[in-house]
Amino acid sequence: MPQDTALAFLGDLIAKARRAGADQADAVLFEGVSLSHAQRLGRTEKLERAESYDLGLRVFIGKRQAIVSSNDRGSGETEALVERAIAMAKAVPEDPYCGLAEPEQIARSWPELDMVDAEEPTPERLIERAAAAEDAARAVPGVTNSEGAEAGWGRSRVAMAASNGFAGFYASTGHSLSVSVLAGEGTAMERDYAFTSAVHAGDLRDPADVGREAGTRAVRRLGARKIATCQVPVVFDPRIASSLLRHLASAISGPAVARGTSFLKDKLGQRIFPAGVTVIDDPHKKRGLRSKPFDGEGIANRRRAIIEDGVLTTWLLDLASARQLKLKSTGHASRGTSGPPGPMPANLWLEPGPVTAQELIGDIRAGFYVTELMGMGVNGVTGDYSRGAAGFWIEGGELAYPVSEVTVAGNLKDIFLHLAAASDLEFKTGIDAPTLRIDGMTLAGA
Repeated sequence: MPQDTALAFLGDLIAKARRAGADQADAVLFEGVSLSHAQRLGRTEKLERAESYDLGLRVFIGKRQAIVSSNDRGSGETEALVERAIAMAKAVPEDPYCGLAEPEQIARSWPELDMVDAEEPTPERLIERAAAAEDAARAVPGVTNSEGAEAGWGRSRVAMAASNGFAGFYASTGHSLSVSVLAGEGTAMERDYAFTSAVHAGDLRDPADVGREAGTRAVRRLGARKIATCQVPVVFDPRIASSLLRHLASAISGPAVARGTSFLKDKLGQRIFPAGVTVIDDPHKKRGLRSKPFDGEGIANRRRAIIEDGVLTTWLLDLASARQLKLKSTGHASRGTSGPPGPMPANLWLEPGPVTAQELIGDIRAGFYVTELMGMGVNGVTGDYSRGAAGFWIEGGELAYPVSEVTVAGNLKDIFLHLAAASDLEFKTGIDAPTLRIDGMTLAGA
């Protein structure tokens, strides 16, 4: 639907809900189209185009709320949707924290974020990208097989309206390319991958560079050894360093704090990272992979230093968790069509440090450089951290040989507090970090 048509459609749906007995209501419409190609060993395995349409309606009767969704475009579907939502809202228990934003809280204007690439790639262009990446990866000496390459494109449009007067619309595009290959033979084979993603095709990495990275990474892992259990400095490759930011975001999420199930629940305003460390959340980053002009409840969002000079400055709050904590929403609500909003970060990154990655590891006599993490051994209540890992042993400040079948363990409170960052930050996924070093972690090996 064109923007004006979509917003008018949602306004009409809300009006129907109000006439049917809702005290308040909001609605959201997601429309999307995607094109994807996958190949392996030069042969096409997939070429798909998909279109999606998802409509969600939320109604409030007093302190009761209900959410219904549909992907039916039929002309009579909206009446049935309203009827189901009202019936559900009358039957569910009260929620003292539910409700829309007050009119003075909603966003009235927002910035242009350059989130739409006007050119839609042809299937032939996606095939060309995937082929170039896989060919380059397979050309790396030592690469013996391929798990394939994939190239994709998508465009999404989001319209949202509410009975408090909010009405907003935005669109975004995304391009992606990934390749995964194998090196070695028999039981000594190793796998690795590389990828690139961007809002605009012009910001993608060269496909051949992506392929060469995947092939080189796979070959470097050949001959992996086991190591004995020890306590040494651990360095996180940028590709997996961002996982620590994801754990941070979970720990400072409003619902977890309100329930008392976060190991950081009493740390607001305290230093939890070393002095000088800054973590930024910016929903208005131009061409950002997770950018959006307003949050999922129509509240204005903005750039924030989540961690400033090592100090935790804020929780991530939607309206419900903010009310529970007797605070104000921070504009971090995110929502779909079938559930209530919940807080999530936008473009989240840890600011680069003052030294290069090589300087960061240069004084490590013995340590571990992590390139892959496995498992989900993170306790959000205590902060205990234990994950399977693979990477490289560090000797004399250099990567010496590949290592596999180890477990990296510690506690996130200590990990955050003893973290040091290199200067090699790149924006690749929307949640990003440079190379990170944590001294004194435990490795459980052979």
